[in-house]
Amino acid sequence: MKPVRSRFAVRALASLLLFTAIAGQFWRNLLGWWGWGALALFVVVAAVVALVRLRPDWSWRRMPKSLWLFVGFSVLSLAWSFYPGATAIGIAAQLSATLSALFLGLCLSWVEFLRTFGVALRWVLGLSLLFEIYVAGVVGGPILPFFTDYDGTVPAAFYWSRGLLFDGGPIEGIVANRNLLAAAALMAVIVFGAQLAARSVRRGPGIFWLATAVFTLALTRSATVMIAVAVVALALGFALWARRVGPEARRPVYLTAAGLLVLGGVLLVALWGQLLALFGKSEDLTGRFDIWSSVAGLAAERPVAGWGWVGYWAPWVEPFDDLAVRKGVTYLQAHNAWLDVWLQLGVIGVVLFAALVIGTLWRSWFLAVDRPRDALEDNRPYAASALVPFLLMVAFIVQSVAESRILIESGWMLLVALAIITKRNLGRVETMP
Repeated sequence: MKPVRSRFAVRALASLLLFTAIAGQFWRNLLGWWGWGALALFVVVAAVVALVRLRPDWSWRRMPKSLWLFVGFSVLSLAWSFYPGATAIGIAAQLSATLSALFLGLCLSWVEFLRTFGVALRWVLGLSLLFEIYVAGVVGGPILPFFTDYDGTVPAAFYWSRGLLFDGGPIEGIVANRNLLAAAALMAVIVFGAQLAARSVRRGPGIFWLATAVFTLALTRSATVMIAVAVVALALGFALWARRVGPEARRPVYLTAAGLLVLGGVLLVALWGQLLALFGKSEDLTGRFDIWSSVAGLAAERPVAGWGWVGYWAPWVEPFDDLAVRKGVTYLQAHNAWLDVWLQLGVIGVVLFAALVIGTLWRSWFLAVDRPRDALEDNRPYAASALVPFLLMVAFIVQSVAESRILIESGWMLLVALAIITKRNLGRVETMP
């Protein structure tokens, strides 16, 4: 990467880019779709300009091929798409997020990425809590997004916030969805915890923001993310175990992990009803079974290459206009990323997407558990922040079973950025705190 006069502008742009991606619904509720579109266009163009001007060092050999195969197949699906107009819009959005991720993955050092990611998450959590205090304490009731005009009874899902902070939640924050806010809080716990362990932030503020993330996570009362929390904690334990025993004695680690996966599957089937009751969920997982059934039935009509890429479902075209409707709300995702990919890109797309996700997870595992290597030396200390990509990938994969967010906006941007970062860091030595 070529030196520049100041990195402040680069880091500021990265923070704004990450905040805009994570809190996209905040901007849409505040500015409307046109306002959000103008802001998103500005940020993406700025990221592309920075990418061109900085001219980061990169090589095709050190880029994840599965990423380009999946993106290329998504673009190619325009040729057989059932809804070519919506596919063109979806491709434009996907390429915009991909280019933004290239800026994050290639133009920032790992230290800068972690720092700007932390800044964006602090803004999301801080503004969310202040917003919820205002809605519950000043407004005293639910609040709708700006630039909306609903007639009749308004479904609960349409509210920006229901003002339940002083009742113990659930809270939606500025992102207008408790699952999205919980996902941001979980990412914050991972990032803030790593920064504290690496001593890259001051202890007092670091503890404050980590506690804020945990507090926010608890107030969302998101069952899907709480499951992800448990799996991430388990994954952290295995990573630390693998570090302790070293690469020559990891067979028990892998065998135990495989055994727990099998045992977990058996217990999930056997205790399904009790688990749903524990998390306060209905038998159909808040309507997800009906959505999955509809999506699977439609995907089976075009099983090989799908109906065409769209990413975020377009509610103005068939079949998305009435594919997933529940209690007056038209849902714009399959609530399962893998089903969503099968619907849009068929079995071929699922294979390519799996290659991208599993490849990134695989690289992030070895980045987390192996010592940084300098030439033939293998005695450098472990880096606390090297655990972050692995733990984030575990969180993304667990949530992909109940949400499709990994395919759009911040989910896709972070997946692509981590795919590039893990590929880059396994190929050369970079200082990781």
